[in-house]
Amino acid sequence: MNQKGKIYFVGIGPGDPELMTIKAHKVMSSADIIIYTGSLINRKILDMFPKAEKIDSHGLSVDEIVDIMKKKYNDGKVVARVHDGDPCIFGSTKEYFELLEKEGIDFEIIPGVSSFIAAASALKMEYTIPEITQSIVITRYPGKTPVPEDIREFMKQKPTIIFFLSAALIDKIVQDLLSAGFPPEFPCAVCYKVSWEDQKIIQGTISDISSKIKEQGINSHALFIVSKAFQAYGNRSFVYSQQYAQMVRRVKNKNNHSDESNNLIDDQ
Repeated sequence: MNQKGKIYFVGIGPGDPELMTIKAHKVMSSADIIIYTGSLINRKILDMFPKAEKIDSHGLSVDEIVDIMKKKYNDGKVVARVHDGDPCIFGSTKEYFELLEKEGIDFEIIPGVSSFIAAASALKMEYTIPEITQSIVITRYPGKTPVPEDIREFMKQKPTIIFFLSAALIDKIVQDLLSAGFPPEFPCAVCYKVSWEDQKIIQGTISDISSKIKEQGINSHALFIVSKAFQAYGNRSFVYSQQYAQMVRRVKNKNNHSDESNNLIDDQ
């Protein structure tokens, strides 16, 4: 009886090979088969694992890809289905999970660094600012894939909004942002192939961001970020305030133990 293989869904990060996790690198190093999606995966990452057979899934259906995975699994091979960023965000992974579970095939998911996190690093910003914005909406604009939520309702609350897979629809997004009450001068940014060698970071306002990215020829592989955090300055969190520091010291001195003071953080 042949020994069964192993199937992994691996988040390999936004593009920079050094942003791949240690665990992802370990799994990829052990893989016999690496299944990837065309231009979404940095070739430099694939070249790090020369012993593995590489299969470009671009143009293949989910059923066809799962058939390949099942065959290799039954042959005792280690299969790594790699995803840019993290598999749980716009990865269509649940379709694979359902088909594999139906066949009784186990698999493991390796999380990765998402491009929206890499974008914040490239922009040198924090998405959540005390008293300014504490909510992040990760979404896409309706195109070929419908969006069941009402994005315009999100916009009215003015949280930090990060649009994936929507660069080609930026004119429609801008129209809805203006209709939702965002002023034309509201700051925003587009991050193209963030962390790749040809990364582009374009900052602007709602009124001019569309023309700026069109000048650069950007219509894919980009995040569109709209956030009050761009214009925040001088806001301080309570947890790192002098008042809170004094409170923690009083609790520590009273109890001569740090556990209870650590619990204060969860209440803030």
